Amino acid sequence: MAGKAPEDGYTAEPFVPERGGLPALRRAAVDCRGCPLHRDATQTVFGAGDAHARVMLVGEQPGDQEDRQGKPFVGPAGRLLDRALAEAGIDPGQAYVTNAVKHFKFTRAEPRKRRIHKAPTLREAAACGPWLAAELAVVEPELIVVLGATAGKALLGSSFRVTRVRGTVLEEEIHGRRERLVPTVHPSSVLRADDREAAYDGLLSDLKVAARALG
Repeated sequence: MAGKAPEDGYTAEPFVPERGGLPALRRAAVDCRGCPLHRDATQTVFGAGDAHARVMLVGEQPGDQEDRQGKPFVGPAGRLLDRALAEAGIDPGQAYVTNAVKHFKFTRAEPRKRRIHKAPTLREAAACGPWLAAELAVVEPELIVVLGATAGKALLGSSFRVTRVRGTVLEEEIHGRRERLVPTVHPSSVLRADDREAAYDGLLSDLKVAARALG
């Protein structure tokens, strides 16, 4: 349709390069207009870490700090995740971390007030799917750790419920590849929990399952 903006198509597919590895993907993602979220976000926040990582961690979307710095998992939830990974026996420096959605979605109670996280829709996550598929194809991880419901639905479909399958090793076809996955909660939910210690212990227990799966 003439005059139709690319974001109205809700797919990142036209923006994803066919070759060049992670550097090419990261450069191209800067200009992604695959959904309307790019309009309000400061910048695209692409995945980061070891290009040959054995484990890929997939979260929901960048938060406020990630949006400002342009890197995933650099805020409080990211620091908690690094701590839990290290305790579980997974070196955070040898992992690859990314999000199902690459732009920060937020709302404001009032102009110039703090930006409040707003969960992306399934349509927005699906629009960003080609980026995640490209990251998986390049990194080829042995294991995917799924952090929270949005990431789980983006990878495994709308019927995914993190409470049903957390801490278990799943085998599913994801974007044409047979993958092993361990779902758990998003570390930000630990920070919001009434009993933060118990929530952290649950996350740590799930990550230990991932560590054992990696051998």
